[in-house]
Amino acid sequence: MTFYKHSGPRHYMSSTMTDRFDCYYCRDNLHGKKYVKKDDKHVCPKCFDKLCANTCAECRRPIGADAKELHHKNRHWHEDCFRCAKCYKPLASEPFCARDDGKIMCGKCSSREDGNRCQGCYKVVMPGSQNVEYKNKVWHEECFTCFECKQPIRTQSFLAKGDDIYCAPCHDKKFAKKCFHCKQPITSGGISYQDQPWHSECFVCATCRKPLAGTRFTSHDNHAYCVDCYKTDVAKKCHGCKNPITGFGHGTNVVNYEGYSWHEYCFNCKKCCLSLANKRFVISGDHVYCPDCAKKL
Repeated sequence: MTFYKHSGPRHYMSSTMTDRFDCYYCRDNLHGKKYVKKDDKHVCPKCFDKLCANTCAECRRPIGADAKELHHKNRHWHEDCFRCAKCYKPLASEPFCARDDGKIMCGKCSSREDGNRCQGCYKVVMPGSQNVEYKNKVWHEECFTCFECKQPIRTQSFLAKGDDIYCAPCHDKKFAKKCFHCKQPITSGGISYQDQPWHSECFVCATCRKPLAGTRFTSHDNHAYCVDCYKTDVAKKCHGCKNPITGFGHGTNVVNYEGYSWHEYCFNCKKCCLSLANKRFVISGDHVYCPDCAKKL
């Protein structure tokens, strides 16, 4: 708080009648009359008001010799003009604050004016009140609300999108990726398969429902299968070794002929064991032969 200097009426009665005692400006004799001493000069009230009086910073009128004057940092006021710029409370005998913009305010109004303003309602956040601070900004607790549902965040977790604040449920509903299987938001973790997002718990084997995240799997007709279920329930059986053709491990190439399938490494002449992949061959019964062996049958 800042305090001012206060001065009363500046007039005196002369105490001697012998020497000449005149107004500095109009030379009027001041013996037995009121006068004002200004810069070591004796001035009659009329000349003082006209030539020497300070101008009131509020009403812009001269502060006469008979008026009570208040001054602060080379500025002057009539006593009645020295009021709070906000609530107009008289401040002649009260503490006050002088702001950088030149306004004079009482302590209460100055605190409100200089206090942090709520980003929600733009009113001052008073010291000691419940508030929320985020990224060097402040809100009343009840004004810090979700942009979507308009409910106060209070102690909940929240997320920001640009300048907007969202509670976690509304953020997930509006912005989170949706699981390809259950269509619900993926709030944490999740995996991507064929450019589609999945919950880890939703990406399971179509047969045994075993989670496939982090394991080997394959797909068939837009369904994912673990290795065991694919071998047992989906994969074709090799016409040669009778084992599933999975595409895993050794020998991923397949030979197909008239509804039958072979591992490439199983597609050999029954008699001489010559590999017949990409070669001419002869089918006889359930067996495959090279042309030379087929002639000897």
